[in-house]
Amino acid sequence: PRCPVRRAGAPRPRSRFGLARGPGPPRGRGPPRPAPGTATQRHTGWRPAPGTPYRREGALSLRSSSSALYNNLTVLCPPARPPRAFGAVHGTTLSLLGPEGPPRQLPARGAGSALSTPLLTQAAWCELPARVLLVLTSQRGVQMYEADGSTLVFWHALDIPEHPAAHSVFARGISAAGERFICVGTSSGAVLVFDIPPKGTNVTLSEVLEQHRDPVTDIAAEQGQAPEGAGDLVTADDSGTLCLWSTGEEFTQLGKIPGSGCTCSSVTLWNGIVAAGYGNGQIRLWEAGTGQLRAQVSAHARWIYALDLAPLTGKLLSGAEDSFVHVWKLSRDPDTGDVEIQHCHAECVTDTQVCGARFCDPAGDTFAVTGYDLSEILCY
Repeated sequence: PRCPVRRAGAPRPRSRFGLARGPGPPRGRGPPRPAPGTATQRHTGWRPAPGTPYRREGALSLRSSSSALYNNLTVLCPPARPPRAFGAVHGTTLSLLGPEGPPRQLPARGAGSALSTPLLTQAAWCELPARVLLVLTSQRGVQMYEADGSTLVFWHALDIPEHPAAHSVFARGISAAGERFICVGTSSGAVLVFDIPPKGTNVTLSEVLEQHRDPVTDIAAEQGQAPEGAGDLVTADDSGTLCLWSTGEEFTQLGKIPGSGCTCSSVTLWNGIVAAGYGNGQIRLWEAGTGQLRAQVSAHARWIYALDLAPLTGKLLSGAEDSFVHVWKLSRDPDTGDVEIQHCHAECVTDTQVCGARFCDPAGDTFAVTGYDLSEILCY
């Protein structure tokens, strides 16, 4: 690429991520667009869209590599501003990257246990109208911090049996819900609902949702406008079962989509459309109101590890073990109301098992990726 001449001592130009531009590795080359036959058509067709001009912006160095966990990347991105912070889990610590200062690490807590430090399973910033909290889940419980990770606000210990069963105990799946709730899934299938005050540490466990029989994998709240009668929260588990909920003073289950024996590793919800990623590489689109399957796309060759959604545009980001990241576009036909999905972009992260992928702005114009044993976050 052409490099402009820069005076000695002049500052480097900055990217949209606040990074100093450098030569960096070459941009990954995506594969040819899939043939139309790669999507199973249900009330809609798969339509390739013109390529979106994403390009590699640079990389952020982590103090340690990323673990192979579902949705192992979290981004704090205020509206109309560059992302403020990034985070990825490695073993017992969360690597945090802020806009200023060196990278730092946030350890898992064991609630005073004499046992070894527990492994973290996920981390996510939960943005509520009144405050933003950084939530960590582990084999011992749930930690909630102020947004910058400086102050521990709340700790919830999981019930660990005196004689452990064959299956491990852990929390996994994090999402803000409604005006003041944060939901966290567990290995027992229960979903813990925490009531978050506007300030202070008086966080309370207000409700426990018990409809899943398998470990919860992911939780997502509505990011658009939910149609009448549709839920505004979806939970997923290891069997592929999805549960749809209406949030409020009391959470109400509106429906359940049975699993097909394949794990649903990641899920999103937008304008009444549930987008779910599965271990067989498929993305399935469901109606949140009726539980009807609208589209099924063979998106990846291997296990999907991450999905994310851009609420302003309906762009969907998917990352998988096959080293590819894809950008899709969700929409509804204005005449029939049918759900449509278009392929917009493909990016190959060479020799990397992608385990985290997030948009860095509400319109989906920028995104970040990390992968197993990768000690950096790649920005596009």
